[in-house]
Amino acid sequence: MEIKHLYFVPGLAASSKIFEYLNLPKEQFEIHYLEWLVPESKNESIEHYAKRMCKSITHDNPILIGVSFGGVVVQEMSKLIQTKKIIIISSVKSNQELPKRMKLAKTTKAYKIFPTKAVSNLENLEKYAFGETIKKRVDLYKKYLSMRDNDYLPWAIHNLLNWQQEKPMPNIIHIHGNNDGVFPIKHVKNCRAIEGGTHIMILNKSKRISKLLIEVI
Repeated sequence: MEIKHLYFVPGLAASSKIFEYLNLPKEQFEIHYLEWLVPESKNESIEHYAKRMCKSITHDNPILIGVSFGGVVVQEMSKLIQTKKIIIISSVKSNQELPKRMKLAKTTKAYKIFPTKAVSNLENLEKYAFGETIKKRVDLYKKYLSMRDNDYLPWAIHNLLNWQQEKPMPNIIHIHGNNDGVFPIKHVKNCRAIEGGTHIMILNKSKRISKLLIEVI
């Protein structure tokens, strides 16, 4: 049996530890995790950033899997290298799938009020997954949020809001939660919906996602 090489890109500012609960058969898949790079400048294009991310790909025709903003980045990476499949989770396939509040933030350039709210929704881990103590919140942020460079978050949010992909690329496999508060499913077309899945379902719906990944791959 041919071993398939899966390259995972995590969500906004997150580390690859968000994938720790996935369970994929080792006799079928070899797993590789890509961590976020610090932007070279606040003006680095997402295309150039994707090119730098591609330097970590060491196998031909890999399967790229991205969560949230990582889903956007793997789509950009797929424009630069040959891939077997592109799978996005809790993400968007074009700027048409962004919710109205994000489109408004782009139009008004209200980036300063956007990040705090976005990260609050994106990474409110203890609320959705693990109970509600302050200590757990701090521990979880330390564990799952690895990119703390000051330039990264403004860069990532700018490139998410200003993503130029107007139409979905062909053959994107999209897995999405029907209770995603960051990218509401009502704006999303052609996805495999996960019942009760929130934006951080990679953590608390990992069994269902693992099964679905095996199925679609």
